[in-house]
Amino acid sequence: MSTTPHPVSGPVLVASDLDRTLIYSSAALGLRMPDAEAPRLLCVEVYDGKPLSYVTETAAGLLTELADSTPGTLFVPTTTRTREQYHRIHLPGPAPEFAICANGGHLLVNGVSDPHWQEQVARRLAEECAPLAEIRAHLARTADPGWLLKDRVAEDLFAYLVVERTLLPDGWVKQLAEWAAPRGWNVSLQGRKIYVVPDPLTKSAAVREVARRTGATLTLAAGDSLLDADLLRAADLGWRPGHGELADSGWSAPGITALPESGIAAGEEILRQFIRAADRSLPAR
Repeated sequence: MSTTPHPVSGPVLVASDLDRTLIYSSAALGLRMPDAEAPRLLCVEVYDGKPLSYVTETAAGLLTELADSTPGTLFVPTTTRTREQYHRIHLPGPAPEFAICANGGHLLVNGVSDPHWQEQVARRLAEECAPLAEIRAHLARTADPGWLLKDRVAEDLFAYLVVERTLLPDGWVKQLAEWAAPRGWNVSLQGRKIYVVPDPLTKSAAVREVARRTGATLTLAAGDSLLDADLLRAADLGWRPGHGELADSGWSAPGITALPESGIAAGEEILRQFIRAADRSLPAR
């Protein structure tokens, strides 16, 4: 797959993961420079009255350029967050027409979940994987209260645990993944969260639906976790930062660029790559 896209006739769809890809909590900033040299930050999420997620001011300008000043591009936030969690984020630039939440479980159109997509997702889950109740029962039996902080369900679609990483036994996540796989579920460890997600619930399926509806002929994507791997594989071109599950495992695929930047600096570089690729692909203006 070429890393230099050819001119396209339809829109360029830019599908990006959010947390630890474009936006960063204070714990994930990855700043290793004196305060005098650190980039200026813009808060894009407040929760319980406290700032939670940030982009750099440079990234804010790039987001606005990508979403508003690059004609022919369609920016689609693509996240594992629930709809409620997604709506807490206020990114610079115009509100996206499309957004994907719950790892593909909800396709938002102008902020509202599309009921036809919900029906398709529900049908696939019922036909192709074990029920959520079975997964939750197994987690309740095997998770140790000594390291388990929270046990949550997202949108009645998948489960996740919040854990104390320093106390999590070696091999527990691997054992969970081995148990879940034959039941049609997969496991991803991201920071303090262990996600258990049904195989049919994918970001790539929802992105393909957006491409179908909009006539997009080129898809660009970025993400940092194993839950983003299917999204990156489905894209024409993709980027992963120098941190996260994909970087830690050395994951790669055709058309994917592994960036050396990590932390919030990677968010800036991903946006630069999106803009460059879109500019090269769209007809001369």
